[in-house]
Amino acid sequence: MTRKPVHLALYDTFADWETGHATAHLALAGYAVRTVTPSGEPVTGIGGLRVLSDLALDELRPQDSSLLILTGAARWDEGDDLAPFARTARAFLDAGVPVAAICGATAGLAREGLLDDRAHTSGAAAYLAMTGYAGAGRYVEADAVTDGGLVTAGPTEPVAFAREIFRLLGAYDEKVTDAWYRLFHDSDPEAFAAYEEALSR
Repeated sequence: MTRKPVHLALYDTFADWETGHATAHLALAGYAVRTVTPSGEPVTGIGGLRVLSDLALDELRPQDSSLLILTGAARWDEGDDLAPFARTARAFLDAGVPVAAICGATAGLAREGLLDDRAHTSGAAAYLAMTGYAGAGRYVEADAVTDGGLVTAGPTEPVAFAREIFRLLGAYDEKVTDAWYRLFHDSDPEAFAAYEEALSR
């Protein structure tokens, strides 16, 4: 089955550790992963990882994508430079294409008003409250939350974030996803065999 690509939004100071589980295992499930940067330029993550761009943000169209992933970055809290990515997330959701945001990207979505009417999470409720958004009553103390085509998670939960993405896209069946989560999140010694068995079915 041909699947539309997953688009990974990257910008300087992006948090290298937050999306690797999701993108690696989406690629293994048959999704191409395409990087999107502000102007199509290479960017450098917080750990010094320099990444090339596949396309500029203004070239990205919801109809060409399976999912937009927004990584966390210090720049989400340093001004409005990344606001165009939040506006693109709105366009994706309005078009019925899912979005997944982790760490600082959740604050960007809060400022855009995208968390006002959806259950969501982040690093901490107080962090999002600083944005002045109207959705504080929908905040959930959970590793990751999916509502209305939007996945949110805090910076310490890249595995839970990935699991929600897999479920949202139907990338794997639930037995595979459950075994994968027990392996990578819980370090369950029995999960590897269960994961391999589930994948082989």
